[in-house]
Amino acid sequence: QVQVVESGGGLVQAGGSLRLSCAASGSIFSIKAMGWYRRAPGKQRELVAAITSGSRTNYADSVKGRFTISRDNAKNTVYLQMNSLKPEDTAVYYCNVEVAGNRNYWGQGTQVTVSS
Repeated sequence: QVQVVESGGGLVQAGGSLRLSCAASGSIFSIKAMGWYRRAPGKQRELVAAITSGSRTNYADSVKGRFTISRDNAKNTVYLQMNSLKPEDTAVYYCNVEVAGNRNYWGQGTQVTVSS
C-alpha cells in the first residue's frame, strides 16, 4: 500500500502565496510522476502541475508563471509553490502519485481558499 499525505493549504488573500507539500510512503518501488490536481466547487477535477522522476514538468495554462512544482526524490515528496494567488485558485487540491504499473494513488485533499 501507498500512503499519500498533503499539507499546507489554508486561507490567503489575493496576491498572496502558499506552499503545498505531499509525501508518499509505503510500498513504493518506483515513482514515475507526482502531481497536483484541484477541484473547485461545481467544476471537474483538473491538472494543476506534474513532475516526472526526471524532473520534467507540466503546468495548466492558468497557473503558468505563478505556480512552481518541485520534487525531492530521496524523500518521495512533491511541493507546489503558489504565488500571486487569485480567487479562482480556490479549490481542494489533491496530490497524485503514479508508480510503476500505471497505478495511481491520491491524497485526501487540502483546501486552498483565496479571498478577494
